[in-house]
Amino acid sequence: MDNNNNPEKPVFEFAEETAPVVESREPVIVGITHGDINGIGYETILKSLNNKEITELIVPVIYGSARVAVYFQRRMALEEFTFNSITNIAQINKKRINIVNISNQEIKIEPGKPSKQTGELAVIALEQAVGDVKKGLLNAIVTAPINKDNAQGDHFNFPGHTEFFANSFEIKPEDCLMFMVHDRLRVGFVTNHLPINKIVPSINKGLISRKIKIMEQSLRRDFGIVKPKIAVLSLNPHAGDNGFLGDEEKTMIEPAIADCYGQGVMVYGPYATDGFFGTGKQYHFDGILAMYHDQGMTPFKALSESEGVNFTAGLPIVRTSPAHGTAYDIAGKGEASPTSMMAALFLACDIYRNRKSYDLMYENPLKIGIAQEIIGTVKDDETIDPFAEE
Repeated sequence: MDNNNNPEKPVFEFAEETAPVVESREPVIVGITHGDINGIGYETILKSLNNKEITELIVPVIYGSARVAVYFQRRMALEEFTFNSITNIAQINKKRINIVNISNQEIKIEPGKPSKQTGELAVIALEQAVGDVKKGLLNAIVTAPINKDNAQGDHFNFPGHTEFFANSFEIKPEDCLMFMVHDRLRVGFVTNHLPINKIVPSINKGLISRKIKIMEQSLRRDFGIVKPKIAVLSLNPHAGDNGFLGDEEKTMIEPAIADCYGQGVMVYGPYATDGFFGTGKQYHFDGILAMYHDQGMTPFKALSESEGVNFTAGLPIVRTSPAHGTAYDIAGKGEASPTSMMAALFLACDIYRNRKSYDLMYENPLKIGIAQEIIGTVKDDETIDPFAEE
């Protein structure tokens, strides 16, 4: 299946059509889970909250420990920092940086050294934040990195945050999407944290179709893109070379694309990963769907450098995270960059407000009609070529 996807001519500049956003001066209440305290979580959180652009936009509620926060504050010489140390979210001060103390236990702080205790504290923070967002007391959650190994236990038996949040809201893994975001580069995944030998048995036409539809809905509701264009990557090298290097493109990926396209989704592919990113096609689409983790994550991190964000699409709440790990090798040294954490905070606010705008517009049919007149719609029989010059 090609859908005229491989023209020789250069393509147009990236062109999103975005819906109007309802502006609000009300700050967004964001729960920030501290992650593994012996990683770079606190350093990136505190450096981010030392920026007035962030604190004017959000009411920060850190789920962690005031004692640990003060330790890292002093270590980084952030003398002007003050916290509102509380025991539950009902005590927050909307004009200050709040820390909900999640535990009374004595905490051993050893930057760069993971431990069973730091894993347990990371999970307690997640559970408390999820409990508060379910009660409507938070508008969004931003998660600092955890160690997926030492976090494992009775309350956390997942390969990552994405699966934890899906389970917390009783959502099947196939009904949410790990979505990496950096400006206009957005990469989602059919499978998340799987060993290579389990990827092919886990992929099927139905799963691919479901992920395409989740991505399209997220691009509309979470990013305000009116007519999103989606690219789907192949599984095999050279997109299977017409079956010579594998038939999954013909038996699963192409039929899924055809079904979604027939339902009005502007989705194209499958594209061989090397040629797709090597020729800059990533900037001609609003979303890119990879088949597995490293296929999409490697080019994403190379292109986003240190500013990427991990967003979980398909959840009833907004959850983002910086696109890096615990970085034990630089923990406590003052070398960690806060740019990805800051981007995660900004994106959480943007998505929260985009959803409010989308839901407000679509709850009123009159507003939909007005929006269609302003922005324009795609006719049912209109074929869109993503590589056509405008």
